[in-house]
Amino acid sequence: MKRIFLVEDDKAIAKNLMLLLRSEGFIVTHASTRSDALNTLAVNKFDLALIDISLPDGNGFTVCTEIKESQNIPVIFLTASSDESSVVTGLNIGADDYITKPFRPRELIARIGTALRKNGRLGSYFEIRGLHVDTASGVVKKNGREVFLSALEYRLLLVFIGSPKSIITRSRLLDELWDAAGEFVNDNTLTVYIKRLREKIEDDQTNPQIILTVRGTGYRLGGEYASE
Repeated sequence: MKRIFLVEDDKAIAKNLMLLLRSEGFIVTHASTRSDALNTLAVNKFDLALIDISLPDGNGFTVCTEIKESQNIPVIFLTASSDESSVVTGLNIGADDYITKPFRPRELIARIGTALRKNGRLGSYFEIRGLHVDTASGVVKKNGREVFLSALEYRLLLVFIGSPKSIITRSRLLDELWDAAGEFVNDNTLTVYIKRLREKIEDDQTNPQIILTVRGTGYRLGGEYASE
């Protein structure tokens, strides 16, 4: 399980973020001030940090610098404003990304996944029932033959392999596709994309074994999988 270090002084935001991240399978450690963050870093190792730029005893830039010097993990800044100078400063000192509050939960999870993959902290290879996915190259193969997916079909597949043990609700999938498409995706469109994806990755789309339907809830991956 991946460990995330959250540095956020707003108690309500921190509570909601911890609930969200833990529901996605992350281990979360929280600090509310710059000094607490630096003390926590001295005795803990993490895989990614989410840092609020504005802290009660300074700013998050010092924390980012310390992280990059001591652990060199991805850093995503959380900022309440889109102030260009703050964003540029953060990126110049080594931050990997930033996200402006308020943000959609699914967008944050997607940004975290991207940062972890780029840093090599998420496995780049996934296999299930003859389906091979290499997220580093974006290549998908079924029984040794390359499968060509559209951008949204590939995004849909990444959601499933990113949470292989979870039931993925239709509402979550709609959020994910909306984020990727930049436009509204309705329930009927989701059904069409699930059908198209199954046509390409299942041995028999009328009896799917990879993407299983959980009636009344959503979908989940079926069978044993391997990843690295």
